Amino acid sequence: QVQLVESGGGLVQAGGSLKLSCAASGRSFSHYDLGWYRQAPGKQREFVAAIGGTTYYTDYVEGRFTISRDNDKNTVFLQMSSLKPEGTSINYCKASSNLGGPDYWGQGTQVTVTS
Repeated sequence: QVQLVESGGGLVQAGGSLKLSCAASGRSFSHYDLGWYRQAPGKQREFVAAIGGTTYYTDYVEGRFTISRDNDKNTVFLQMSSLKPEGTSINYCKASSNLGGPDYWGQGTQVTVTS
C-alpha cells in the first residue's frame, strides 16, 4: 500500500508560480512512475505531467511546468510557472508501479489562479 499526500497548493495571481509536492509513504518509491493530474471545476481529471525513466507533459503546460522527483525523500514535485486563470483546479499525484499492481492517488491540493 502506498499513501500519497499532496501539498503546496494555494491562491496565486495569473503569471505567478507554485511548487507542488507529493510525499509517499508505505513502500519504496523507486520503481514507481509518478504523475500529476488536475481536475478543473466541472471537468474531468486530466493528465498534466509524469516522470519515470523520462518526463512527459501535456502540451498545455510544456515549457511552463517541471516535474521532478527525489527518491531518497519519496517525493515528487511539480514546479508550475506562468500560471493561467484556467489552471484553477485540484491537483492530484498518482503512483503507478513498474512491477504491476494498482495505481495510487493522493487526495489532491487546490490551486486557484486569479486574473
